[in-house]
Amino acid sequence: MKTENIENYLNSFGKYIVKQSRTNLTKGKKNVNKSLYNSINFKITKDNNGFTIQFFMNSYGTFVDKGVSGNEEKQSYKDYTGKNKTSPYSYKSKQPPSRALDKWIVKRGIAPRDEKGRFISRKSISFLIARSIKAKGIKSTSFFQRPMQLGLETFGKDILKAIKEDVLKELNKK
Repeated sequence: MKTENIENYLNSFGKYIVKQSRTNLTKGKKNVNKSLYNSINFKITKDNNGFTIQFFMNSYGTFVDKGVSGNEEKQSYKDYTGKNKTSPYSYKSKQPPSRALDKWIVKRGIAPRDEKGRFISRKSISFLIARSIKAKGIKSTSFFQRPMQLGLETFGKDILKAIKEDVLKELNKK
């Protein structure tokens, strides 16, 4: 059976999720170096059981999407069904490495001063930020979960139309 309408429909769904996820990253100011933004993509595969649509992004994207609980504060996120869930990720005893925050601090232009007006060293700032992240965690953005929820609500209703069109085309050929 030809499945042209279903494939087009899934392709539209995938493009919608990617576009909305990227927009949410930008609006949420989580798009500092565009690495995560550029990594968001999808792939449609067809086999004997039907179609599968897979979404891809850099591995740290799930931490940005679902947040990370600190050892003092729990973080939660809204999943694609709209339910609040506690983040599956957390900092237990270790904090993020300070050196990992160095480039982020530079790109964000963070340069606080002490009470005497002197700049605080980047090494000190990165340590303080890492310690804060360990305690409070990283807030969820649901940059991917929210478009998935909206996409399933919007596209879920119309997929039967695409299936119907493909079936009718096939029946009309015979």
